[in-house]
Amino acid sequence: MKHGFDNNKYLKIQSEHIKDRIAQFGNKLYLELGGKLFDDHHASRVLPGFQPDSKLAMLQQLNEHAEIVIVISALDIERNKVRQDLGITYDEDVLRLRTEFMKRGFLVNSVVITHYNGQGSADSYRQKLERLGIRAYYHYTIEGYPNNVSLIDSDEGFGKNDYVVTTRPLVIVTAPGPGSGKMAVCLSQLYQEHKRGIEAGYAKFETFPVWNLPLKHPINIAYEAATADLNDINMIDPFHLDAYDKVAVNYNRDIEIFPVLNALFEGIYGENPYKSPTDMGVNMIGFCIEDDEICCKASKDEIIRRYYTSLCRFANGDCDESEVNKCSLLLKQAHISTEDRKTTIAAKERKERSGKACAAIELEDGTIISSETSDLLGPSAAIILNATKHLAGIPHATKLIPQKMIEPIQKTKVEYLHGKNPRLHTDEVLVALSMASTYDENCEKALAMLPALKGCQMHSTVMLSEVDQKIFNKLGVGLTCDPIKKR
Repeated sequence: MKHGFDNNKYLKIQSEHIKDRIAQFGNKLYLELGGKLFDDHHASRVLPGFQPDSKLAMLQQLNEHAEIVIVISALDIERNKVRQDLGITYDEDVLRLRTEFMKRGFLVNSVVITHYNGQGSADSYRQKLERLGIRAYYHYTIEGYPNNVSLIDSDEGFGKNDYVVTTRPLVIVTAPGPGSGKMAVCLSQLYQEHKRGIEAGYAKFETFPVWNLPLKHPINIAYEAATADLNDINMIDPFHLDAYDKVAVNYNRDIEIFPVLNALFEGIYGENPYKSPTDMGVNMIGFCIEDDEICCKASKDEIIRRYYTSLCRFANGDCDESEVNKCSLLLKQAHISTEDRKTTIAAKERKERSGKACAAIELEDGTIISSETSDLLGPSAAIILNATKHLAGIPHATKLIPQKMIEPIQKTKVEYLHGKNPRLHTDEVLVALSMASTYDENCEKALAMLPALKGCQMHSTVMLSEVDQKIFNKLGVGLTCDPIKKR
């Protein structure tokens, strides 16, 4: 995969910039982390060369000075909110995140439960955390937040919250997902620290939108597409323009909240150290793009991918039509359409010829490989075999997995497990291919080609199962599906 982003440069200049910000605030900084700290596959798709764990690798350079506080909303605990990309609840993800951070040498000893107003589920969760030896704190719902500044900036507002004990100069505040209350935790800590004679600072580490790229740059449009369910809107930062006569891009929620933040900062410090929402950020990603053309193409692919995702979500009843309309509008703003996706055209053309569900994948060299449903395999399983055979130089007519191996699997699925679809899913095909590779050289060669699928684009004319989607996600394939359910 061709790179358009200099990851090594990013690791260097981003960590240096955060160090400078810590020093600016007398060696105590609360850093609100927006987006995913690791597993940031959106960033790696729109910025080829950016690694999914780049932000974590960058912060590891600061881990002797840093500790992590994980935030979860009592409201999300109460409703068992699920992280769609992982299929686990937010409360489970807090423990997963803590384990992953600690594996990488970070200090993580605190969890803050926000929006607390006596929920029994939150009390039970806090007890669970404490049994695991994890310190847990409550931050309460404040009436009129964020506009009731006089109440918020008082002992009955932020002063009512538990004080989170921290020991390092850099406190990274993160959460399983948006709406958890990360910013409120940071601001509450500033208030609490100030009462204790510590003049701590606040900064925001958010990857997108990229403040020093044009408003309608494909990378920034792709961010809007990625947050279509939240209806985030990229905007020119009017405060930055007014203060510096320079154009900077931010998004609606940060711009709308800035006057409130300004009042809160003035209440805590007597003045606001920042003149604009953009000033609060420490994002250096725009300085590390080395090939804009590559990143633009990748971002346009992502916009189309997000459009298809919203269509499938709508077909499943997981969103309303406004999300689809938003993504459709973003396609027009980027001056692209689904016809710009070669795999979409190839899959649909094969479907027209065969009358069956089909799939197509574009390899790194531009080669298009397609497949169709058979009695033994679905289109997604077949596309993996077809693509890896091509990459390994194996003739297309060669059967990698013998029918005598597939039939017993089908029998087990239908007769013993009472399944309705006898065709093999991608995970089942990969297991069968792995078993066959112990005695078949072609299967071994095909398996070795799986890493070459990373970054490739694929389209299916039917919606794939959750199992199939996860396999392609793990392989790093950019998958889109028509919003048609399998029969």
